[in-house]
Amino acid sequence: MSLDSTDHRILCRLQENGQLSNQDLAEQVSLSPSACLRRVRALEERGFIRGYRAVLDAEKLGFELEAIVHVSIDQSRADWHEQFLAGIAAYDEIAEASIVTGASNYILTVRTRNLAAFSQFVETRLSKIAGVRDICSHIVMRKVKDRQGMLPLAAWR
Repeated sequence: MSLDSTDHRILCRLQENGQLSNQDLAEQVSLSPSACLRRVRALEERGFIRGYRAVLDAEKLGFELEAIVHVSIDQSRADWHEQFLAGIAAYDEIAEASIVTGASNYILTVRTRNLAAFSQFVETRLSKIAGVRDICSHIVMRKVKDRQGMLPLAAWR
């Protein structure tokens, strides 16, 4: 499905602020409120907008440690991928998981309250998942850029 410039403007504004009222959004994209609401609903129905959520401040909520974790799996088992996915599914500490190319099979983003909680998570949970062969952790010292999942819509046209 193709998007026109008005759809693009709507997506840009909502990505920046998902709490915009329909009235404010309509004004910002030069539409009537009813036309704007129809467009937003169509974007939702077509799957361009998957949902809305609050972005929480992890550190203020006590989750001081973030780590990027590379995991390598023993691929000699036929169901290694399914077993790993099932193994990580229950762990809320894993904020993101990606299958990657290169030396490891997966890269995880893990959030815990502190280093002790992270160590316990790796030792008692992550390393115990069937097939895990190697874990390499990188502690995030400071984020220098965080777009919190926002897409580069300004570059897209």
